[in-house]
Amino acid sequence: MSDILLQSRVDDIVTLMINRPEKLNAMTKPLWGQLGDAIVALSAQDDVRCIILRGAGEKAFSPGNDISEFETQRSNQAQATEYGHFMHQTVNKIKSCRHPIVAQIHGICVGGGLEIASLADMRICGASSRFGAPIKNLGLVMAYDEMEPIASLIGASKALEILLEGRIFDAQEALRIGLVSRVVPDDQVAAEAMATAQRIASGAPLVARWHKKFARRLADPTPLTALERAECFECFDTEDFRIGYQSFLAKQPPKFTGR
Repeated sequence: MSDILLQSRVDDIVTLMINRPEKLNAMTKPLWGQLGDAIVALSAQDDVRCIILRGAGEKAFSPGNDISEFETQRSNQAQATEYGHFMHQTVNKIKSCRHPIVAQIHGICVGGGLEIASLADMRICGASSRFGAPIKNLGLVMAYDEMEPIASLIGASKALEILLEGRIFDAQEALRIGLVSRVVPDDQVAAEAMATAQRIASGAPLVARWHKKFARRLADPTPLTALERAECFECFDTEDFRIGYQSFLAKQPPKFTGR
């Protein structure tokens, strides 16, 4: 990994840390690319059971894109289109990740940072965390690919409210509208994110991947096919299913193999 994106691992849980604390973990084009590549690589590893995504330090998850890049990377429509396509590739890579992702949110989580956090499956934040997308003040539009995860999470009406008003709001409001999964005291965010990841990792990994796939599919209004419905019962032929019910009968914690 590079110095702007750090990776660490505890057992079957991997933490990816956006590492630009001097810029509050603002995103740059190289960082978008490295984040997407890291997610793809981890998604391919069967021995990974959960990914924690966070920013360095406790001041910010991320405030979004680094404004200093605008003059050189996004100064006109042609540049912005190319940059947007590059950024949206990472958005889709995160969205397609097989493994559950937990966003560990300290402090500021706005703009592009909010987009990244919305792509996670669960979001744990501190009581002093702040959220929003005040991009109207920059004369910027949030593109379809960027708005979609937020709108899917909290609904188009709430997403539009966030964008039209551009105000920054607190953790309790974020919890109330469904933007975050859980709010804890600031000094407990890291511990709760890891505990959440551990609870996820303790389950059958194939089941977690199926549930992610099913949840994404349910967002598509196209009627389910017979093959898709049949896939729901494939778990009964897995080794993990036998381990699970036998451990339950024996009153022992299961030790799933991912097979």
